[in-house]
Amino acid sequence: MMKDTNLKDKLISINRIAKVVKGGRRFGFSALVVVGNQAGSIGFGHGKSKQVPDAIKKATENAKNSLTKVLLREGRTLHHDISAKDGAGKVLLRVAPSGTGIIAGGPIRAICEVAGIKDIVAKSLGSSNPMNVVRACMKALKNQRSPKMIAQLRGKTIAEITKMKN
Repeated sequence: MMKDTNLKDKLISINRIAKVVKGGRRFGFSALVVVGNQAGSIGFGHGKSKQVPDAIKKATENAKNSLTKVLLREGRTLHHDISAKDGAGKVLLRVAPSGTGIIAGGPIRAICEVAGIKDIVAKSLGSSNPMNVVRACMKALKNQRSPKMIAQLRGKTIAEITKMKN
């Protein structure tokens, strides 16, 4: 777990849940938050409470406890195109040249901003449920492999791996 020093958090969604009781409705709230240091560390959390601020606080704490490291190429984009699925949420993340910016919507944009990804083209396929999209996006980012990792797996040098791409 990292220190809270330079973490940026972003609220993705708030859900209102109603429980019908004898006297009427009791409302509860759930919040989905993503936290990152804009340098490759990212985590997401879900919190529930009777009040919105408490739900957001719980979700933020949850996100800070689930921080993971994401590999970035040149500190701005992904190493390769990747897709992942979680539940009904499917995401496609594509490498983009420098200066492209974040071309993504909703939850994926929030994740990229707090992770420090500056150039990416992303598409959410299937479910539009923010929780499923966030989980699928996190899975995709974790499944990414750098040329260094691939070189170690194959027992080759990084130069041999990178020149094969052309």
